[in-house]
Amino acid sequence: MDFDLVVRNGTIVTASDIWESCDIGIKDGTIVAVGPRLLATSGAQEIDAEGAFITPGGVDSHVHNANIDDVDRSAITNGVIPDRENYVGDTYDTGTRSAVAGGTTTVVTFASQMKTDESIIPVIENYHKLAKDQSYCDYAFHVIITNPTPKIVEDEFPRMVDEYGITSVKLYMTYKPMRLLDYQILDVMYSARKLGITTMVHAENADIIDWMTQHLEEKLMTHPHHHGTSRPPIVEAEAANRVICLAELMDTPILLVHISGGPATKHIRDAQTRLLPIYGETCPQYMFLLADSMRKGDFEGAKCVCSPPIREDKSDQDAIWAGIKNGTFNVVSSDHAPSRSPTREPAVRQIPFIPNGLPGVETRVPLLFSGGVLSGRISPQKFVEVTSTNPAKLYGLKKKGSIAPGFDADLVIWYPQAKFQPFNLTNDMLHHAIDYTPFEGIEFKNWPRYTIIRGKVVFSHGEVVGEMGYGQYIRREKSLLPGPRDVWLTEWRP
Repeated sequence: MDFDLVVRNGTIVTASDIWESCDIGIKDGTIVAVGPRLLATSGAQEIDAEGAFITPGGVDSHVHNANIDDVDRSAITNGVIPDRENYVGDTYDTGTRSAVAGGTTTVVTFASQMKTDESIIPVIENYHKLAKDQSYCDYAFHVIITNPTPKIVEDEFPRMVDEYGITSVKLYMTYKPMRLLDYQILDVMYSARKLGITTMVHAENADIIDWMTQHLEEKLMTHPHHHGTSRPPIVEAEAANRVICLAELMDTPILLVHISGGPATKHIRDAQTRLLPIYGETCPQYMFLLADSMRKGDFEGAKCVCSPPIREDKSDQDAIWAGIKNGTFNVVSSDHAPSRSPTREPAVRQIPFIPNGLPGVETRVPLLFSGGVLSGRISPQKFVEVTSTNPAKLYGLKKKGSIAPGFDADLVIWYPQAKFQPFNLTNDMLHHAIDYTPFEGIEFKNWPRYTIIRGKVVFSHGEVVGEMGYGQYIRREKSLLPGPRDVWLTEWRP
């Protein structure tokens, strides 16, 4: 057969199967054949996997690239691309460079509306400007909605879907510059249901956080680990349960993002057992870290501040792992949203001024492979399901997330286990623009040897060999996972 690239002698893993001693034939960026001993015409490039695992390229569906320092101003949406020094984390070039080095081939990032923005169309257009010709991997957008006016939800949501191929929005139940009230959330859900939009929700009770923060500061309890004190697990659990109730009323699918603790996990599981289209996402920081990471001396603990916070009790960590294994969590994303550490210590020692968010786009896939698959905590198939297949299905990336004819040739080839020398991670090994990693010192028992995007090797033996600008914008379709059930709580219908 006529192939551009043949990957030979691999142990192929999908979300359902493992096939040993298999080859993958690739033509024009697409997988065209999978099977043993594929015959290829001369001239095809070949890679010998040496029996190692081959998994679908990672799909990280929760990545914050091109964050701006002041979330209260619309620097992004005034038609002017901000200067690089105004970014607090990774830009599209550094963030996606880091992604491919960790086996992620597609990222879904955020175009963020500000409260003062009366239209989301300029928001989308300007994030396209930020990403154009800057990405090492394929990318798509969610839109963060902070001002859901009737014009936006009734007139611009259809344009968002039809003209831009964006089929998901994210809502916040906390943070004053972004928070929506329940009434506004229902407005968004009402429109999202009609259009097949997946609604992502950051679920934390804003009033509890504000009350707790004020009273902690009155007692001068402002060390970074008190970020966690201000947000105990009940803060997440209450908001998760509330938004599940809103989704049930509206009969619309939602994804609860970056779930951190056992109580919220239980609410999601209970909803799923009632067959509600409620989906769950968690992140490696809740699987591998505990809150003592925020107790480091001086202000070092600020490097592990994120929301929801990393939890104190190992029982919460155990609940997250159990939720991955039993299917409560459909997706494991990075929630990559870092700041460079010199910007972290605020002039005023107050909890709200601690920059919030962790780097993780490069470490997500290797952490789950090493600490999940190779430790025996999850199967190789479950690893593929939560890092690639399910995020692709949930967000309508129909050619991503699996190894089969017709899918994009996005692959990760791992090292043969017997040939890999385990190492303890240091930040200088990573490819992001951030000067720390919360996973410093963790042992890795394997790492991607090759990352391949649409048939092209973009990462090889520790080096990024792809080109900035190779990544393409992906227009998405509606979610491929179950949606509305047409089951109602009252006589009202939308």
